[in-house]
Amino acid sequence: MKSDWKSHLAMSATYFRMIASLPIVLIVMFPFPNYSWVVAILFILASLTDWLDGYWARKYDSVSDIGKLMDPIADKLLVLGALIMLLSLGRVDPVMVLLLLARDIYIGGIRSAAAAESIIIAARPLGKWKTGVQMTGIPCLLLENEGLPLPLHFIGYFLLWVSVLLSLASGLEYTIGYYKNRKTV
Repeated sequence: MKSDWKSHLAMSATYFRMIASLPIVLIVMFPFPNYSWVVAILFILASLTDWLDGYWARKYDSVSDIGKLMDPIADKLLVLGALIMLLSLGRVDPVMVLLLLARDIYIGGIRSAAAAESIIIAARPLGKWKTGVQMTGIPCLLLENEGLPLPLHFIGYFLLWVSVLLSLASGLEYTIGYYKNRKTV
């Protein structure tokens, strides 16, 4: 792994995503005029770092174990922080948030068990689609809907339910991947 400044770009993007979750929560808790645009734009920028950190890690040969660990944690902080705020605003269902949170906790357990057995379960397309759909739907729900030509809340709500289905399916994929690669039965 290289040791110049470029090798730190990927982790910087990951840490930005983690840190961005705090102002999103605080702005929703203490709104000001046009706050919804600020949080939606901040969420979108933070979401883009999910792609950017992987791109930089591969481009600058700085893929690391800590990056592999922190990337999904950064995603969870960003997404779950926003979902909890949307829950407080009444824009998402508690069942939706519970299913997404339960899946994330479950996958964390599977990853821990796999790591303890030196099993690598690569990220699957369903999990990436789930993240992409969530990171598209959430800004739609963060925006105030008055005066917008599109029914963004409906679109965002629909996309989040799609992400729940993708979450459950990818959770099943992780489970199957773990049991297929176990060394002991």
